Amino acid sequence: MKKPSKYIYTYIHHPDEYELRRMEMRSFFGFDTEENFIISERCIDPSRSPFMEDRLEVWYEADRMEELQQLVKELKIEDATYKVVCLNRMDLGKTKKIPHPERRKIEKQIGLSINGEPNLNQPDLVFGLLHINDRWYFGKSSKAESIWRKHLHKPSSYSTALSTRVARAIVNIAIPEPEGIRAIDPCCGIGTVLIEALSMNINIVGRDISPLVCVGARKNIAHFGYETTVTKGSITDVTDHYDVAIVDLPYNIYSHLSLEEEYNIILHARRIADRVLFVAIKPIEHLVQKAGFVIKDRSVAKKSNFIRHILLCE
Repeated sequence: MKKPSKYIYTYIHHPDEYELRRMEMRSFFGFDTEENFIISERCIDPSRSPFMEDRLEVWYEADRMEELQQLVKELKIEDATYKVVCLNRMDLGKTKKIPHPERRKIEKQIGLSINGEPNLNQPDLVFGLLHINDRWYFGKSSKAESIWRKHLHKPSSYSTALSTRVARAIVNIAIPEPEGIRAIDPCCGIGTVLIEALSMNINIVGRDISPLVCVGARKNIAHFGYETTVTKGSITDVTDHYDVAIVDLPYNIYSHLSLEEEYNIILHARRIADRVLFVAIKPIEHLVQKAGFVIKDRSVAKKSNFIRHILLCE
């Protein structure tokens, strides 16, 4: 197989998730874009992101379809079947969606130029074709699996918990490169963040001050076949040190933390971790800076009129 020269990722998101999607982009790639695609030399599993649709490993690129057709003729696919899929199923930046009949025609044109055995139903390999900004790209295609969807219906839940999509995105923002990372969610609630992190093989433990909530979190984690430790207790009792903490400041419709309680959690987060991602229902910049943090990035996640403020701090 050829070594890709770059990767192209396509995105789908709700308008309320626009800022969060761009913050996740910055965490993965070191930059972001207003467009619904991004080109990078970094290889990210598209199933990690709740916003990614496809990843194309770019093997060949050309200004004209005829040039690309000549380039793919050098491909020899042995001991495997393949099919070609045109990924222009939607507008990509300024490049308009290619209608279905035209996509099928292009797929056939490129597919028949490859030296190998095509199989449209159960191919061993799926090749992708993308037209962006007057340039054609071809390579191995990987479709994102919406793993977060499998976690939507939990045995234990409550209305103010983070959505699975938001939870998955903030895990990626806090921990873009999981290898060797030890993480904690010290206010884990019913375990939404823990489940998304565990599904990405991240080494994370949980903690919550409520015994009933801890029982619910353990039940949810076991329900999806994951394992980790969920301890009953306050963040003030944490004695271990972690690379990353993800702190969704406790909130429900009946009670709110006092300013002093919020600051106490933030101060202890500073003590137990090198890098902390905070989620709050109101601006807390003054509190995290008072605790000695430097804010590295920020965004908001909206749901109708409800806004969550997301701060990445070190």
